[in-house]
Amino acid sequence: MRTLLLFVFLVQLNWGFAQEKFDLAAVQKFQTDLNAEYADAKTSPLMEEDLATFQTLDFYPANEKYFVTAKFVRTKKEKPFEMKTSTERKPIYVKYGEVYFSIDGAALKLNVYRNLALSKKKEYKDHLFLPFSDLTCGQESYIGGRYIDVKIPEGNTLVIDFNTAYNPYCAYNHKYSCPIVPLENDLNVEIKAGVKKFKD
Repeated sequence: MRTLLLFVFLVQLNWGFAQEKFDLAAVQKFQTDLNAEYADAKTSPLMEEDLATFQTLDFYPANEKYFVTAKFVRTKKEKPFEMKTSTERKPIYVKYGEVYFSIDGAALKLNVYRNLALSKKKEYKDHLFLPFSDLTCGQESYIGGRYIDVKIPEGNTLVIDFNTAYNPYCAYNHKYSCPIVPLENDLNVEIKAGVKKFKD
């Protein structure tokens, strides 16, 4: 709590961290690539009947407000744990760090995790998992929350672009096993960015 209060104090004094530039083209590429993945029968998580009529996912409009540079705090001596999923599968994760940031004046905190099995693969050695839920879940966005892929930062800040938040495959097809967003990553604000829920 003291760390969070200190972060809010620094932000209020305008001692903010170096903000990397919001890139609208990068968000548009994310949306285009995701639509292409979902439209391709070889890579799509969609059920056959949905794939037959699929045209595009529903995205919130890109919004620079949801591009944040967070303070990153590396947490050490964390014990690996079994993350709950939508099935009986329990992959092993470890809490890798905490991120502190602000949106619309609200001081927010999320935990970032590392999948121990994936981290042993070269292409995922610097990959971190950022699951979250917020007040749009069950309304405009998927009830089970959303995910963001980030990489291990070199310094003490981490860029988070909520415009690239995507749904777990379980939002489209019950055959998948998806990590459940930990309760500590439930934000008490609306994050109107990224992919919306698939069906009403």
